[in-house]
Amino acid sequence: MELSENTLDVLKNFSAINQNMLIRQGNTVKTISEARNVLATAVVSEEFPQDIGIYDLNEFIGVLGLVDQPRLKFVDEYVTVSDSTGRSKVKYFFSPEETLTTPQKDINMPQTEVNFVLTNETLNKIKRAASTLGHEEVLITGSEGVINLSVIDNGNSTSNAFSIDIDGEFPADVNFNFIIGIGNLKILPGDYDVEISSKLISCFKHKEFNLKYWIALEKTSSYGV
Repeated sequence: MELSENTLDVLKNFSAINQNMLIRQGNTVKTISEARNVLATAVVSEEFPQDIGIYDLNEFIGVLGLVDQPRLKFVDEYVTVSDSTGRSKVKYFFSPEETLTTPQKDINMPQTEVNFVLTNETLNKIKRAASTLGHEEVLITGSEGVINLSVIDNGNSTSNAFSIDIDGEFPADVNFNFIIGIGNLKILPGDYDVEISSKLISCFKHKEFNLKYWIALEKTSSYGV
């Protein structure tokens, strides 16, 4: 088996959410943060022949980079990573499931009240603003058919803030203040369809790949208040 660039990109991204991962047999890979407030799933082009426990995903990705055009051959307890000639090899042992943080069940997204498209350009602006201002949260509000995304310090009403308006859909007669931690927006570059529920859960669906992130909102969020 050879891993595509898209699959490698997904694994690198998932390693930022959680260092360890259990890849189940099949073509769907999942990860969940240690705090269990971010869940991500991706359908990839490869079919993994067995369950694979990886304790240090960054190390595993580094192993793949040790050889040219890595090819994977799976055995019960390990995988052999060899180069295109088969002369260079790495034997990498799997970790038992009980040592890993794994998603226990899928999320059934509740009814959503707020929907919008988050472009890669807008996401980059939000992250740059957060880095520049030293803030850790983005506030999502709506008024007159427009969604406002503000990078804020929620604990300081007089702090500097960056905001950007985008189109979206939401109830016209309900006030909402949804807050997402910037540190939880560890998503692959691209454009996303975003759905947010008053149950304080959001879903980010990549427009190009079969890739989804469920991100919990901060408890300071409010709806209908």
